[in-house]
Amino acid sequence: MSQNKSFYITTTLPYVNAEPHIGFAMELIHADIIARYKELCGFEVFFNTGTDEHGLKLYQKALGFGEDPQAYVDRYVTRFKELKDVLGLKEDLHFIRTTDSQHKKSAQNFWELCDKNGYIYKKLYKTKYCSGCELERLDHDLINGKCFLHPNLDIIFLEEENYFFKFSAFEKPLLDFYKNNPDFVIPNYRLNEIRVLIERGLEDFSISRLKEKMPWGIDVPGDDKHVMYVWFDALVNYISTIGWPDSMREFEKWWPVVQFAGKDQIRQQAAMWQAMLMAVGLPPSRQIVIHGFINYEGQKMAKSLGNVVSPQEVIAKYGLDALRYFIAREFNQFEDTDVSWDKLKIAYNANLANGLGNLVSRVMKLAETRLSQPVIVKSLIFDKELASFLDKFEIQKAMNYIWMEMGDLDALIQEKKPWESKDREVIADLVIRLAQIGFSLTPFMPETSAKILSAIKENKMPASLFPRKDA
Repeated sequence: MSQNKSFYITTTLPYVNAEPHIGFAMELIHADIIARYKELCGFEVFFNTGTDEHGLKLYQKALGFGEDPQAYVDRYVTRFKELKDVLGLKEDLHFIRTTDSQHKKSAQNFWELCDKNGYIYKKLYKTKYCSGCELERLDHDLINGKCFLHPNLDIIFLEEENYFFKFSAFEKPLLDFYKNNPDFVIPNYRLNEIRVLIERGLEDFSISRLKEKMPWGIDVPGDDKHVMYVWFDALVNYISTIGWPDSMREFEKWWPVVQFAGKDQIRQQAAMWQAMLMAVGLPPSRQIVIHGFINYEGQKMAKSLGNVVSPQEVIAKYGLDALRYFIAREFNQFEDTDVSWDKLKIAYNANLANGLGNLVSRVMKLAETRLSQPVIVKSLIFDKELASFLDKFEIQKAMNYIWMEMGDLDALIQEKKPWESKDREVIADLVIRLAQIGFSLTPFMPETSAKILSAIKENKMPASLFPRKDA
């Protein structure tokens, strides 16, 4: 397959310090939808996720359990690997761990190249540090002396000699890059946020920790007293996972990447990582798609806040494709979403049980009753308008378009009244329109799509796709 038909997409790598929650499930499912869509459009797809397994937060957690850090992350990583099956993700999903030997080697090679190019130096480091974010925090980031994202964690005051990355050298190159690539970050107002941040001036950031204080990390090349700071290690996964620097042919086949990330990751993904790539002479990422938070009772849902809803809970109550539906259509893609069990039940009954499920039953009951053989459906492709949304990674708009098509089909049924006319041509047309809807749902709700298309092929009304939930 030619290189221009290769497509590389990745999520961020979550820390393995607790059970995966529905917020990360949203990021995975969003990326999976785009990966499936691209594959259906003829692209060869590399879909990457994994786990970030170094840093102070994980080290402290392991010590709290009386475990070796490697044993601790090994125990938790299986719960993230299981998400492939739990969330119905693509079978060929690639999973990288930052404790993998190949990644460690790549991270050290990256460090050496940055150092050779003059972008790493050592100095005394004094800062306020949030272990929840694994980031330095300035006074304007603090509310009542606490990080605004992790109000339950105490700020740590660090003073030690560290290595630094010359982030300040990339202020103009980054601003020029954003100017020349106005669609680099989606939605575009997130790019404006990072642009304003950079225009205030960039400060060099620490990229190491003293091993005697925090030994859990990748060794700094040439200095056995230091380990790499977690971000300088973890961000390199986006290139180590596709073979950099040992397999440049593989790397060049896939790079650049489309990255899916949360809104708390804008600085790291759109600025820090892009500057790091510039420092080693590699092309920037292709695009970065930023999603909002999932809140519970008005507060960000996060492991560190202890208010997590698991994807497994939602699946147990409503099913896998219902979860994928909620995430793709009911959750705000780019803004925050406040979830509750009542809201999920209302959406399920209105749009799945009474909506999609009822529509499929109505059409296929007519077909099974009135047509002597299955309707022959020619090859299906994505509607241009639907494709235009997905090409711009606008998943929620794409789903709304499909539901609009469902509404049109419902209206057509009411207009034609085929249960009265018994017109076979009208019924066959309804089936063909339903087939298009079924195909359009393939990236979003693969199991449901397969059931719809199978029912059409067999000319049978399927069992209820989404039984109504009253409790």
